[in-house]
Amino acid sequence: MTTRTTPPFRADHVGSFLRPKYLLDAREQKARGEITAEQLRAVEDRAITEIVKFQEDVGLQSITDGEFRRTYFHIDFLEQLGGVKTDIPVTVRKPDGTEELAPPVMRVVDKVRHVKDIQRADFEYLKSQVSAGRTPKVTIPSPTMLHFRGGRSGISREHYPELDPAFYDDVARAYGDELKSLHDAGCRYVQMDDTNMAYLCDEKMREAARQRGDDPNELPHRYATFINKVVALKPAGMTLAMHLCRGNFKSTFAAQGNYEPVAEALLAEMNLDAYFMEYDDDRSGDFRPLRFLPKGKIVVLGLVTTKFGEMESKDTLKRRIDEASKYAPLEQLCLSPQCGFSSTVHGNNIAVEAQRAKLRLVVETAAEVWG
Repeated sequence: MTTRTTPPFRADHVGSFLRPKYLLDAREQKARGEITAEQLRAVEDRAITEIVKFQEDVGLQSITDGEFRRTYFHIDFLEQLGGVKTDIPVTVRKPDGTEELAPPVMRVVDKVRHVKDIQRADFEYLKSQVSAGRTPKVTIPSPTMLHFRGGRSGISREHYPELDPAFYDDVARAYGDELKSLHDAGCRYVQMDDTNMAYLCDEKMREAARQRGDDPNELPHRYATFINKVVALKPAGMTLAMHLCRGNFKSTFAAQGNYEPVAEALLAEMNLDAYFMEYDDDRSGDFRPLRFLPKGKIVVLGLVTTKFGEMESKDTLKRRIDEASKYAPLEQLCLSPQCGFSSTVHGNNIAVEAQRAKLRLVVETAAEVWG
């Protein structure tokens, strides 16, 4: 069995990390007007230099900036596209005392377009900190988020009387322009974070889609066509992956359910290079949906939870990788945590040391399984 020299790597990760306290403090100072944007960026630079070293020290090949310049994994990017308006999400306290993030309202109020390089400067700083032989990775939200959250009513009828093809083409072009700008800066590994395909595995979310006037059985195939418009504009030599997220806010999740309702559209129809799939507990169902994985694509099994500090055992991880290999060849599988450790600035309820231990576990287990 071989190690991989191109991403995704046998031991990989989703991307976000717990923010150090001094970075959170600086963000609050900036919000109160006590420091400038430039001063905050200098603090972010310091934190990113540290998190790059942290990732290299635990043995990871793909290196992110921890999403340390973001408040939310999706809004910070999407609101920088021309034509998109987002509202800050609100935190809701549930009867059991846990907090839930009410999804942000994203509205398309004009023609969607790429008005500026969104991630390029951030990538260039990351790249300057990453050691030779490692691969800097950029994470961006999936374009499907501009449709799924609001459905037809969230998209201006004045600018898009018909969604197909004009809306999907415009969004794909904006994403294509962003990928080109990243590629020009030397980026070869991009991951799109997508909650919507995972949400379409959950009956509650499927019903919500019906209420918005969408058919949850048709949406995965429509999104596959949509994603393929982006893939068609991807620069040669760039790996484009998708992470399927079921929600990740202060150790809570938003959706559950087997991948079966979306598996064929996701794995067989989307022309992506790789998929990061959450499989850290029962809410993701079994591995049978992996039977749709065609030759030449990779699934990164998210078997290690980022929501809680309790450690998984190597034996359990190896057994589960073995189970997955009954449906997809071991050569086409990799290992990672199930999600990021801090998809929003708030972070999961897990200690920094547990974050380190879990990544080490992924790296060591992958080395023992794949060599």
